[in-house]
This record gives sequence, structure tokens and C-alpha cells, in this order.
Amino acid sequence: MSKLNLQTLFRSEVLALSAYHVADAQGFIKLDAMENPYTWSNNLKLTWLARLKNCPLNRYPDPEARELTAMLKTLNQIPDNIELLLGNGSDEIIQLLLMALPENSHILSTTPSFVMYKQISDSLGLNYHGVSLRADFELDLPAMLAAIEHHNPAIIFLAYPNNPTGNLFDVEAINKIIDAANGLVIIDEAYEPFANNASFINRVANNVLVMRTVSKLGLAGLRLGYIAGEREIIEQLHKIRLPYNINVLTQTTVQFALEHKDVFDEQTAAICAGRTLMLNELNALDGITAFESAANFILFKTPENQATKIFEAIKTQGVLIKNVHPQGGLLTDCLRVTVGTPDENQAFLRALKSAL
Repeated sequence: MSKLNLQTLFRSEVLALSAYHVADAQGFIKLDAMENPYTWSNNLKLTWLARLKNCPLNRYPDPEARELTAMLKTLNQIPDNIELLLGNGSDEIIQLLLMALPENSHILSTTPSFVMYKQISDSLGLNYHGVSLRADFELDLPAMLAAIEHHNPAIIFLAYPNNPTGNLFDVEAINKIIDAANGLVIIDEAYEPFANNASFINRVANNVLVMRTVSKLGLAGLRLGYIAGEREIIEQLHKIRLPYNINVLTQTTVQFALEHKDVFDEQTAAICAGRTLMLNELNALDGITAFESAANFILFKTPENQATKIFEAIKTQGVLIKNVHPQGGLLTDCLRVTVGTPDENQAFLRALKSAL
């Protein structure tokens, strides 16, 4: 290492970054990462394992995952003139979109929002701009339109529902942003299963693309995301997509899982019911303000300057949630909790009450 000068070896954008931190959840009730807490029945697992026996592990997978893509198009009622591109999680799709842009392109999103929009933009040396949401977590439409006019962004990312706030932005405001944009508008619908059919999937055309994932549905370990857009756009992304990016086990397993979508629909309904109960119990606590959510998590505000102390106290009781207070701004004094099983939710609430 003595012969290497990292300051000249790596790009300055990379040197300036901090790595995306994932907390060690071993031994904790894990309510920090918006995962589906439910697993499969033993019978379903056995049927799945029988299917995997026929996977040709000695061969490269279908590079375009054609069978899985066709199934996703059918389930999402995507018309023939709209294409899908599959990625190793939505993160890879975000990376592909940003890699395809010219140097010095401008990227626009909201603050707060999904951190990987900025993380990947910064790593590529692009010009990222975050426009603060209003105090009620709604889009600041005048500020967004002004930023579009000033920066002429190549890509606008809008998470719908938004992470980490959990709310759905006003549809008319989004439509006005789409109308004003000269570049691509990516509607990130990672939490669509919990949003009571709120979606822009029928608006996919021209510069509007919709991105989804199977992670929140209950398949986070498989790392599969996909984006719907017009053929001319998707063709360009395929040019820089690494070959065989969706392995054969993932393709086979997601197809199998979607054949049993009723199982995931039941789990989603249970999570939404748990979300309602948890929201009510949180808002019944003195000093806590929990915000309405259309996702599988709840953002809540703690008493002033107490968020980190409360987070640590909950953690010492064996429950891991997400401390978003360090991000500052609208997230000051806020924590975020994933909706788990009824027992996990009650364990969290007990830990929170003890921490207050």
C-alpha cells in the first residue's frame, strides 16, 4: 500500500463519499429495513425446493429473464408497447439510469427521500439537487418547478410513497412536475403493495418511467427490481446493463413466488392492519407524533433532542429500528420503524414506552 496514493488513484467523488451503512441486526428483533417479517409455510418451501432442483446451475441464466419479465408485465397490466428492464435490486437500476447520462448532468429529487439517489449521483460526479419537502412532507411544488427551470434536470426521482416519510405525494403536483420536466421522471413505487392501489403505472409513456421491486413484497433476499418505460429508453439501458445480472435462482424463485401471489397478498393485508394498530398506539403516547403512512413503516417524532437516546434505549431491549435524526432537517428528532408481526410490534411498543 505504501506505493499507492489513494488521492490520485481514485476519483475525488469516491474519496469524498461515506459508505452506505447497514446495521448489524444479529440477535435483534429487526424492524429497521422495511422487510416483510413473514416467511413461507413448510409446504410452500418444499414445493419451491422441488422447483429449484431443475435449475441449470451449470449454464448462464437467460440474460433478459424473458419468462419472468413476461410474468411481471402480465401481473402489472403493462401494455405491449412498454418494456421492462430487470435489475439486481432497484439500486442497480438507479445506477444504470445515472450512468447513462452525460457528464455534468443535473439530478433532482426531494429532501428527505431515498438516500441512494444522491449516493449514486455523487459517486458518478453528477450534480444532485434535493428540494426540501414542506413541513407536512408534501411536495413544495413552487420550489420543485423553480428547480426544474433553473437546473433542467436529466432525471427527477420521486418516491411514491416516499421513504422515509411514508406519505403519498399529491397526484396533481406530480403531474405538474411531469409536465414541466424536459428529462426523465422516475416514479419509484417500491412500497406500492401497501399503498392501496395508488400508482402511476398507467402513466408510463414518453418521459415517465415507473420503478418497482419485489423486496418489500417479501423477497428482499433475492434483490430484484424492475423499471417500466418506453422501448426506446429501455433499449439504451440494456446497452450498459451487465450481462446475466439476474441469476437463475432468482429468476426461478421469483416466478415461483408470483405464482403464489395470494400468499403475499395475505401477508400484505396483515402488515397494513398492523400499521393501523401501531399508528394508533404510537399517537396515544405522550410526546410521540406518528405520521400517516402508505408504506410498511412508520415515521414518528420524539420529544426534542431525545431521538438518539430513545433509539439506543430501544436497542438495548433487543429491538432494532432506524434512527433518522442524524439526517437533520425535517427528520430532526425522528425515528422510523418497520411494521413487523403482531408480537414484534408489541415488543417494539413496550421497548419504546420503557424508553420514554
